[in-house]
Amino acid sequence: MPTLAEDPDETAHQELRAKLAASFGAEAARYDRTRPPYPESLIERIVAASPGPRVAEVGCGTGTLSRQLRDAGLEVLGVEHDEQMAAFARASGVPVELSKFEDWDPAGRVFDAVVAGQSWHWVDPDAGVRQAARALRPGGVFVALWHVFSTPDSISEALAHTYHRIAPDTPLRVGYSREDSLAFYRAGCERTAALFADSGEFSGPQQWSASWDHTYTSAEYADLIQTMGPMALLTSDQIAEFVAGVTAAVDAEGGSFTSNYETLAVAITRN
Repeated sequence: MPTLAEDPDETAHQELRAKLAASFGAEAARYDRTRPPYPESLIERIVAASPGPRVAEVGCGTGTLSRQLRDAGLEVLGVEHDEQMAAFARASGVPVELSKFEDWDPAGRVFDAVVAGQSWHWVDPDAGVRQAARALRPGGVFVALWHVFSTPDSISEALAHTYHRIAPDTPLRVGYSREDSLAFYRAGCERTAALFADSGEFSGPQQWSASWDHTYTSAEYADLIQTMGPMALLTSDQIAEFVAGVTAAVDAEGGSFTSNYETLAVAITRN
């Protein structure tokens, strides 16, 4: 369920981003249960691109990507600003330091890779590039990844219609088509690569991707959408109404649907 703030006022925009970014910890267990892992082909590319085993993950959340990289043989340290998300990741065996990435102190440590799974859009881009350069050894790699998933048009339309009926004054756009979502995230990868390259500290940008499918029942999809950022702008009654509307749309499709995911990544090397 991709979202974009549309409010042109920068202060309001930043306040909205902060509210959305702080909303995930309350649903940490549900988040970990419903958010998908990363394709093994991309895990393998990260391992191959990293010149050594030491990895810092930006906004590690509940530790999904960290655990995958750990299981692939890397030594991962999570950096996470949300205490509840950090606590969940630690309980799953991921060491985590509590901080926003931009404010984090590497304390003289250098890493072979800095990765960001579904999190780089929450980081101040200029400060984030400087911090990544600070934390990486020469030849180290920065990798940011995003999942882009699709739903049948009828479900996407029901999702958008229901949300905007419940919250007509929302500053968010909810319910993108697959084509719009892919275009949005591909452009984001290109902007990220350009920002890193323009800093003079990085070179050799690459874009990676992997396509895969996942089937959701109505109950599973209802579980997933409750972890999405726009829920932070609704009351509990509104959330219940929203979930009921989307569940009805999936039930009208036969009670399940297959989502085609495209996981996009941008990778760039520290000079």
